[in-house]
Amino acid sequence: MSSVIEELRSRASERPRRILLPETQDPRILEAASFIQQRNLAIPVVLGRPDLPSQEVLSGFEVIKNDDAQFVEACAEQLFENRQHKGLSLEAAAKAVEDPLLYAALLVKIGAVDGAVAGSVASTSSVIRAALHGVGMVEGVKTVSSFFLMQFLDQAVTFSDCGVVPSPDAQQLAEIAISAARSHRILTGQIPRVALLSYSTLGSAQHEKVDKVRQALKLVKQAQPELIIDGELQFDSAWVPDVAARKAPGSPVAGQANVLVFPDLNSGNIAYKIAERLGGAQALGPLIQGLQRPFMDLSRGCRVQDIIDVSVIASILAV
Repeated sequence: MSSVIEELRSRASERPRRILLPETQDPRILEAASFIQQRNLAIPVVLGRPDLPSQEVLSGFEVIKNDDAQFVEACAEQLFENRQHKGLSLEAAAKAVEDPLLYAALLVKIGAVDGAVAGSVASTSSVIRAALHGVGMVEGVKTVSSFFLMQFLDQAVTFSDCGVVPSPDAQQLAEIAISAARSHRILTGQIPRVALLSYSTLGSAQHEKVDKVRQALKLVKQAQPELIIDGELQFDSAWVPDVAARKAPGSPVAGQANVLVFPDLNSGNIAYKIAERLGGAQALGPLIQGLQRPFMDLSRGCRVQDIIDVSVIASILAV
């Protein structure tokens, strides 16, 4: 069976999207862009920047300059529209777009490119802030979160949130579940079956932390009644059919879950690392979700391969 990333690369090459890589001062970015372009996995677009020692390193790529008057003006106007309710003036917006990350996010927003990948140089907090101010959220969602696409031996499973929201409340947990289901559907083509995980299964324990998960379930069902979701479920109830038959008979999710939503960042982060290190899963992520268009984050310790893979996923998510 081919890995999920091989399948995603094949899909991406059939419909390559314009993916902006703004951190062109990083040699890893240019190496990844070259591979992406050669394999037709996406159409890499790079940012011409004044801090580059030589613009010649960008030869062979499509370049958007940081001082392109047409794009700068359009991005400033878009930022003003996004943030004028916060008291931002048009003059201040024009100054703000001098920041390469924010400029990149606004280029995504105005449709100059289909998505962007950053974070090999910038911190996660900087990437997310630029995404919030520039790209904006999916309608009805207020929570930026993350997910990992976990490739096990015989299937791909989405884990969320494992990288952004430390202690989500019920509303945030509901939005994480909705976003994770959407991410899973787009990337795998599968019908998402979402398990809201807990140390309790359908009333086996009583605690305010369990109540939060139950409330999140109610909120998801109100917002998206067609989504296949259940909770609260212990992991074994969500994953093992025999256990599910005993603990949660009749559940549409128990024993069949392919989207696992964790009650907090502690549990999600620990779980994906155990699955990767002890379970042998391939972990793709963390990948940002909840935004109107893809604006993906990288680790500053990322490999060239990571940049390629995240760019492929950004291209797939640019629907």
